[in-house]
Amino acid sequence: MASALTQQVALVRKCNRCLYSVRSHFHTSSGLSSKDHYKVVVLGGGSGGIAMGARMKRKVGAEHVAIVEPSEMHYYQPMWTLVGAGSKTISASGRSTASVMPSGVKWIKSRVVKFAPKNNTVFTESGKEISYDYLVVALGLQLHYEKIKGLPEGLEYPKIGSNYSLATVEKTWKALQNFKEGNAVFSFPNTPVKCAGAAQKIMYLTDSYMRKTGKRSKANIIYNTSLPVLFGVKKYADALWEIVKSRDLNVNLRHNLIEVRADKQEAVFANLDKPGETKVFEYEMLHVTPPMGPPTVLKGSSLEDEGGWLDVNKETLQHKTFSNVFGIGDCTNLPTSKSAAAVAAQTAVLDRTITKVMKKEKPDKKYDGYTSCPLVTSYNTVILAEFDYDGHPLETFPVDQSKESRIMYHMKADIMPHLYWHGLLRGLWGGPGPYRKIMHLGMK
Repeated sequence: MASALTQQVALVRKCNRCLYSVRSHFHTSSGLSSKDHYKVVVLGGGSGGIAMGARMKRKVGAEHVAIVEPSEMHYYQPMWTLVGAGSKTISASGRSTASVMPSGVKWIKSRVVKFAPKNNTVFTESGKEISYDYLVVALGLQLHYEKIKGLPEGLEYPKIGSNYSLATVEKTWKALQNFKEGNAVFSFPNTPVKCAGAAQKIMYLTDSYMRKTGKRSKANIIYNTSLPVLFGVKKYADALWEIVKSRDLNVNLRHNLIEVRADKQEAVFANLDKPGETKVFEYEMLHVTPPMGPPTVLKGSSLEDEGGWLDVNKETLQHKTFSNVFGIGDCTNLPTSKSAAAVAAQTAVLDRTITKVMKKEKPDKKYDGYTSCPLVTSYNTVILAEFDYDGHPLETFPVDQSKESRIMYHMKADIMPHLYWHGLLRGLWGGPGPYRKIMHLGMK
């Protein structure tokens, strides 16, 4: 009798456990299926992703927005030029992702690994399946140090740095401090890059630092760029050539870095105008701007163009095939320079585009390609380049911005970071367009 009772009790307990398990599974599964559908899903927690997350929160409510981003830290990367030159610290450029994430939105701490745009679904590395009504792709781009022979292992050596990555930006400053005499070599790759001006900004800062420390007479400063021009907009290129000449800087156009021999302190460049011809430069300091490319996850997604970039309408930022997919920033094929300033202007346009699409109306606000590049030319001067898709200057201030300016340096070093953290990332700053009209009395 006791044995039978014991068996009955055990059976009841087992059934209860099974029932609890079923209930638990049902609760979790239904919870996941309900929670894993959002009106707006944003991929990427960089400047474009966070800014659009904040804007979408105001549009549809925080509970209807999810941001997919694996990183625990968020960095204001335009500051890295100054970090590499020793005038800012790496810690000043970063804040926790949690602190910049729009409050109330769902932060999915993973990365997207697959797209299914026909089913309005994305899949994450953590195994989540997330469906959406609208998708904003803000995945940035990828750095490819490995595409330069010998460079990944070469970065373990001293005398080599790169202001384009968290792991290597402080190495630039160490190489600059430890410079004694010889060649200081700076490269620009044969690919699209983010903040294209940064490759030469560090050259001007190196020149300034060496003049301050009395080392300039022992330094030969060389800028080797794969481009056929010093800068893409003639007005600013002309001003930069004047600086290059007056400061005795050596610029070689159409020279692309293909190999680094760190043990010998040699950098090998290909002459793009003479296929097969290479030239070896010995260096005492080497700053590398790595080749860059689109996020590999876009490959085979039906969202990319022939180059692998997100294929969007250059005026509305709406995807050319999938009308409920939108793109912003470095991952897109927008034919303008990839910069935080471009992202700011794009947020205002994309906000308006999504509003119209949600109302089943035609987008009516057009992005003109506005971007900005504060060209740091010394520790207290900047040429503030601003221009549109056609390479026409689109200057905010009623002065000649091709001239070096201390005020513009103050803007770059002190005002723009504040505007970034408290304006752009909160979805409150959409670029200087409205202020430009005021500054120019509505004439521009």
